[in-house]
Amino acid sequence: MERALGSQRAMFDIPDGVTYLNCASMSPQLRTVTEAGIDAVRAKASPWTLRPSDWFDHAEPLRALFGRVIGADAESVALVPSVSYGLAIAAANVPVRAGQSIVVLDREFPSGTYTWRELARRTGARIVTVARDAGSSWTDALLAALDDTVAVVAAPVCHWTDGSLIDLERLAPAVRAAGAALVVDASQAAGAHPIDVARIRPDFLCSVGYKWLLGPYSLGYLYVDPKWHERGVPIEQTWMSRLGAEDFTSLVDYVDELRPGARRFDMGEFSQFTLLPMSVAALTQVLEWGVPRIAASIGALTTRIAAETKALGCGVSADAERVRHIVGVRLPRGLPSGLTERLAEARVFVSVRGDSIRVAPHLYNDETDVARFVNVLRSVL
Repeated sequence: MERALGSQRAMFDIPDGVTYLNCASMSPQLRTVTEAGIDAVRAKASPWTLRPSDWFDHAEPLRALFGRVIGADAESVALVPSVSYGLAIAAANVPVRAGQSIVVLDREFPSGTYTWRELARRTGARIVTVARDAGSSWTDALLAALDDTVAVVAAPVCHWTDGSLIDLERLAPAVRAAGAALVVDASQAAGAHPIDVARIRPDFLCSVGYKWLLGPYSLGYLYVDPKWHERGVPIEQTWMSRLGAEDFTSLVDYVDELRPGARRFDMGEFSQFTLLPMSVAALTQVLEWGVPRIAASIGALTTRIAAETKALGCGVSADAERVRHIVGVRLPRGLPSGLTERLAEARVFVSVRGDSIRVAPHLYNDETDVARFVNVLRSVL
């Protein structure tokens, strides 16, 4: 079992008295990330110091860092501005025909749902929305939906509303056996839950950078299985994706060849001279802590939250049925209006998603934060 980390609150700029349990919405910023951003903004004042190679080379360490987070190599990582962009790449490449089905989860995050609805409309496929029956898991529900009509299964690592786990290592082989593509949204897991794409082997896996990866907004990641590296089609025609683009003197000599690996799928302006150094600082720290240790440390807090809210009569998924870094708390008489505002007045910050209070701590939280949350919750029941 991984050894838990102590409180890392001093590494973040969080005022005393603030209990922030909402990393699933947006992470606070590491001091090192803020410093990297300030340095990068200042560097923009002197653009004459940039070399042509800087537009490309500075992105390579970031690819490698994210690859280490999910068990991939840098060649399989593209830089994207959002998960919706990454899902659009997946939708532009996975083969879907009229009459086939695209399997999605009930009440999944809108970006994914809209992407797959549009693909179904364009191709004549149909959307199959999987609901979870009482007493069953999302994994069981997804497996039950597989048949010979399925073209794509779109699944997260966990459900965004309450952290309910999808066992991708169990699901993925069944998806492949059905002849379907697997597309994964890891936004609510990458950086806080161990992921190994070598074992899962998804066609595409994408994640935002501003949640559990502790980075800035508008720079995310797309893992692309090697089988798409040569035949995959990007969704924009940026000059930066072309082979030899590093030679600025020959840009007028147009070429059709794309840069190797997943780089063909990079967004335009992937150099991101301000956001990229911030993201490097963030992922460097995530890897220094280690994702398994992060999961174990946060898990100690969510286990206590689960136990104490159950004692108040709330509904909480069993530990084995959810990721360790998120816990969904369902109140015995439903959600009262103004709940998050009342919590915020006490400087306790969480989200309400679906019918759950979504509690999402990180290493800047400790047992004092758990006690504050539970005490305020007790007062509204």
